[in-house]
Amino acid sequence: MHGAMSALTTALADPRSSVRLRAVMAAGTHPDPADLDVLVEQCAVEPDFFVRDMLTWALLRLPAEAVVPRVLPELERPLPQARSQALHTLSKIGDPAVWPSVRPSLRDSDVGVLRAAWRTAAALVPDAERDALARTLAEHLGRGDQETRLSLSRALVALGEDVVRPVLDDASAHGSDDVRAHVAEVDRLLRDPDAASALAVERARREVALGRTRSAKG
Repeated sequence: MHGAMSALTTALADPRSSVRLRAVMAAGTHPDPADLDVLVEQCAVEPDFFVRDMLTWALLRLPAEAVVPRVLPELERPLPQARSQALHTLSKIGDPAVWPSVRPSLRDSDVGVLRAAWRTAAALVPDAERDALARTLAEHLGRGDQETRLSLSRALVALGEDVVRPVLDDASAHGSDDVRAHVAEVDRLLRDPDAASALAVERARREVALGRTRSAKG
């Protein structure tokens, strides 16, 4: 057992993302609760998006009753990535009992954590608090870059039109031009969920035009 665990630790320290990805895939294919700490620790520091995604998958392969209590304290870590990955994992596990622990993340100072918190909150919020969550989310309308706005739009859409309509109408009536433009984006997604892809493509085109693309190779 210890040998297997140290092999995973060694592989995750490898500078090649392909080596780390293979190690995490192996850990998820043959789930072992002894790997839990190592996988959660790696979530906080893993630089590669695909490896982070695979880490979440590997965690989902382990018993939720072991994973949830181990992941919850990560929401308090000073490292933003630890917090955002913990939220991402909790949103995928989908245990509504963690809602009280997730709710404070809606005030996080890091925009990446905030985006993860919106998505997770929309997935886990109890019915009685959906209206309050819609109002909290609406405070962020019109702010941030396109990626942030799209994250917020998707979280609002996930709450359902009946919940968000009064909040969107209020924002349109009293908000700035940026807020009204953002509400229009949310309306577009409510009418056509596939519009998110179109919005993402538009964003990618703009990024290319601005010369901001970076290689994602690891």
